[in-house]
Amino acid sequence: MASEGVLLGMGNPLLDISAVVDDAFLTKYDVKLNNAILAEEKHLPMYDELASKGNVEYIAGGATQNSIRVAQWMLQTPGATSYMGCIGKDKFGEEMKKNAQAAGVTAHYYEDEAAPTGTCAVCVVGGERSLVANLSAANCYKSEHLKKPENWALVEKAKYIYIAGFFLTVSPDSIQLVAEHAAANNKVFLMNLSAPFICEFFRDAPGEVLATENVEEIALKISQLPLASGKQKRIAVITQGADPVVVAEDGQVKTFPVILLPKEKLVDTNGAGDAFVGGFLSQLVQQKSIEDSVKAGCYAANVIIQRSGCTYPEKPDFN
Repeated sequence: MASEGVLLGMGNPLLDISAVVDDAFLTKYDVKLNNAILAEEKHLPMYDELASKGNVEYIAGGATQNSIRVAQWMLQTPGATSYMGCIGKDKFGEEMKKNAQAAGVTAHYYEDEAAPTGTCAVCVVGGERSLVANLSAANCYKSEHLKKPENWALVEKAKYIYIAGFFLTVSPDSIQLVAEHAAANNKVFLMNLSAPFICEFFRDAPGEVLATENVEEIALKISQLPLASGKQKRIAVITQGADPVVVAEDGQVKTFPVILLPKEKLVDTNGAGDAFVGGFLSQLVQQKSIEDSVKAGCYAANVIIQRSGCTYPEKPDFN
């Protein structure tokens, strides 16, 4: 049984605007399939064009928020998880608040007066997705919000803290505060590299990590990067879509097969990685083994790819 507030996530809350498009649409906006990027000027008309499609869906998203919602769903203990990020004072923001509440997540949003709630264009072609995020309000998160007693209380209460790499471009000082707290209090701090452009921010990381194509070697080298506090070890987990999950821990590498899904059952891969993280975290916070955590991650991802966006049935069927 998970304790209240055991897991905290911080990130960019975005409303997914999801629609099935064709290759011509991707070409028009210079978007690659299976990538995740930040919107530039040339991408801005894309949001209205997606919104005008008959099959468009609006789903509360943002990588970390998705993972926290999935962990909450897997745990089935109201208030086991909490989340912080920045939204606008608008109807999309209200939608986000309702959605978090319905999911059982304790969300403390910072509400920006000026910027609209962030959106993410989800372009689906043949079940695969490409993401273009227009951060807007999500980009306005300030560490002042984090430092308020009622918000810092969520940090104090949490034993596990998860932040997707996307938040690095928004509020590195907030990440630093939380990471230092985790190191000082022997809590588990989890980060995700999330997308190719995020790795640009890790230029300081030893170059040899990326000097190889071998995923098992990369996992091992990441797990051996230096730690802020000597008391803990680092575990690296790499997912590869339909290929096995790679885990590096204590100088050893293990691989775990994923649950294969027939192509005709695939609806879209949007949220698959986030769902893996959510499933994984749901077991980790209950102090289950890494193996059980990976199994739960694979289960959650398998559920989510059979549905549109990062959505799930009423109750999980995982044991």
